[in-house]
Amino acid sequence: MPTIKPFKAIRATPEKAAHVISRTYQDYGPEELEALLKFNPFSFLQILNPGYKYSHEITGEERFNLVRNRFLEFREENHLLQEDVPAFYLYENKDPHHQYTGIIAAASVEDYQSNRIKKHEDTLSHKEVLFKEYLKIVGFNAEPVLLTYQDDDAIDDITAQIKKSLPAYHFSTTDFNSHKVWTVTDPDLIASIQKIFANKEHLYIADGHHRSSSSSLLAQEMGEKHESYNYFMSFLIPESQLNIYEFNRLVKDLNGHSKESFLMQLDQYFRIQNRGLEIYKPSKKHHFSMYLDGDFYSLYLRKDLHRIKNALDDLDTQMLYDLVLQPILGIADLRNDGRIDYSYGKSDLLVMKSKIDQGEYAVGFGLFPATVEQMKSIADADLRMPPKSTFIRPKLPSGLIIYEFENE
Repeated sequence: MPTIKPFKAIRATPEKAAHVISRTYQDYGPEELEALLKFNPFSFLQILNPGYKYSHEITGEERFNLVRNRFLEFREENHLLQEDVPAFYLYENKDPHHQYTGIIAAASVEDYQSNRIKKHEDTLSHKEVLFKEYLKIVGFNAEPVLLTYQDDDAIDDITAQIKKSLPAYHFSTTDFNSHKVWTVTDPDLIASIQKIFANKEHLYIADGHHRSSSSSLLAQEMGEKHESYNYFMSFLIPESQLNIYEFNRLVKDLNGHSKESFLMQLDQYFRIQNRGLEIYKPSKKHHFSMYLDGDFYSLYLRKDLHRIKNALDDLDTQMLYDLVLQPILGIADLRNDGRIDYSYGKSDLLVMKSKIDQGEYAVGFGLFPATVEQMKSIADADLRMPPKSTFIRPKLPSGLIIYEFENE
């Protein structure tokens, strides 16, 4: 019986909302980021990049404290205001290819800890601790955890009812996205939404494992007397709206192997084809691409040599770990080993090629995306995908709806 509750959000005034929100920080190239910081004083990026004000790169706790200062300045200057009463928030996003609609709410840390909110992916320890410290110092969360549930007609009916009213926000951004937000403060509607979710056996984390894990660590540290820390901001959408993409792997060295001996090791489990400069992107599961020493390769699993015993064994990121990363490349701890990195992007295989050509990494692997069914099967079996197994959209813009911790 998952618990969700309304909260008094911090959000931009309607006339500034289109200028305040930003994409995820990592989505911006250096030139675009510089332009936004220079010409848009209302951008949430001004909060996330406090060092820009001083033309100085700032990291760690010093940066976190300055993020807090910029946030308070935005509050003092009335760029950001707090709701008078707790609310749920219905958010609709349309881009040229997709439409997403979901409910922004506070989800229970206790549900996360007791597995009523199910996890499917391992997290990186240092990121958990780093983001926990970030949340503790800045005092707010501007990016919700993406939670998903099986499509539900009752939720769809409520959503349609809410959409008949005027939204609090309705604006478009230069990335061709349309944004609408409705505030839901009617007690009966709130109770109906809570009842529907309370009757569900589970919710599933689609994206935001580090954010939810960090929130759990923070709740344990702050204790029960700080009620707001016992919840984390979430965006709940039906699973039919999820779009799952792959995270690719880059490894810094071949663990002492020559190119030839590495390929011979791979040949034990894969049928290997050298595709030269032809970029190969896997078209189905159990197929992989590899870039090594100036050439792309396709790797097709020799299925009769690999036994699949459970849902995790069938996952490509786990298969790559079991057959290549751990036994051949010597990477045992995916959570902490600095020899492996992960990447996603619109032209990711080209980015992977460039980084390897420049000598930053020795080899890269491209994967086929996981499915919602795989994700749920692994979560239901209480298993964990390797870190960075999925890149899932939608990604809510930063600063659209902000959850502030209250120190009682």
